[in-house]
Amino acid sequence: MNIQKIFESNAGFAPFILRIPVGLILAAHGSQKLFGWFGGYGLEGTGQWMASIGLEPGVLMAFLAGSAEFFGGLALVVGVLTRPAALLTAFTMLIAIFSVHISNGLFMANNGYEYALTLFVVSIALVVQGAGSLSVDELISEKLRQQKTQASFA
Repeated sequence: MNIQKIFESNAGFAPFILRIPVGLILAAHGSQKLFGWFGGYGLEGTGQWMASIGLEPGVLMAFLAGSAEFFGGLALVVGVLTRPAALLTAFTMLIAIFSVHISNGLFMANNGYEYALTLFVVSIALVVQGAGSLSVDELISEKLRQQKTQASFA
């Protein structure tokens, strides 16, 4: 696999418009699970809840979900390793949809899956199109292109 494929994107500014709010939202949700910020329950409380719905061991599952959301969200905001981060957050949203929300129907008012589905779809869009402009991935991709060009002249 060509490493440059992870970083390059010709998608322009659209991914930037998606990355910032979705990354911030994911990071905030992850911080609730990991650190108890923004009214969250932290690892212990979130772990107990996860264990109560059958995601065992609860604290480990809380750590994994919180880390995927927090660090994946930060990666999306910055636009670094966007495709892997978006894939990780998409997977995390699928777990949330099928383990927590699906039995409540679509609508968020009933704790349904519409919001997690929206985050999943945006994450998949970012996997497909990459970080776009205004991202660390774009800078890395440009650097890799320059190195490839220089190597072909050597």
